[in-house]
Amino acid sequence: MMAAAGPLSGAVEILPADGELTGAARFTVADTETVLPGHYPGFPIFPGVCLVECARLSAEATLPDGAKGAALAAVESTRFTGPVFPGDLVDIDLAWKRTPTGDWQCRAKLSTGRGPAAGVRLRFAHPAGEGVAA
Repeated sequence: MMAAAGPLSGAVEILPADGELTGAARFTVADTETVLPGHYPGFPIFPGVCLVECARLSAEATLPDGAKGAALAAVESTRFTGPVFPGDLVDIDLAWKRTPTGDWQCRAKLSTGRGPAAGVRLRFAHPAGEGVAA
């Protein structure tokens, strides 16, 4: 089996959670991230799709017990509110909730030392017929 390719060279660090429906992670944008040279040459900025990937990886690593086995079903929304540059430490705060349909929603807030960088809302679902008990 081949490993999946992704836009991040570095690893997302998962931090201890404050509770069952919360999570936290961080990612350091190294100068060596492979996406940087082509994204605004001469003025490197970390692409928004990479922030979404940070949120996804963080969410998958912090799935609540009832969501174990669920897979990403949708990127429901994204909002980019501030730039992220090489050398930035991106803090990722996660909040989970069960939806009325039985899916799980994760709201990720990403920030740097300059303030908010992005908000990402992801929906995770179990395969049909699995994990639907409330």
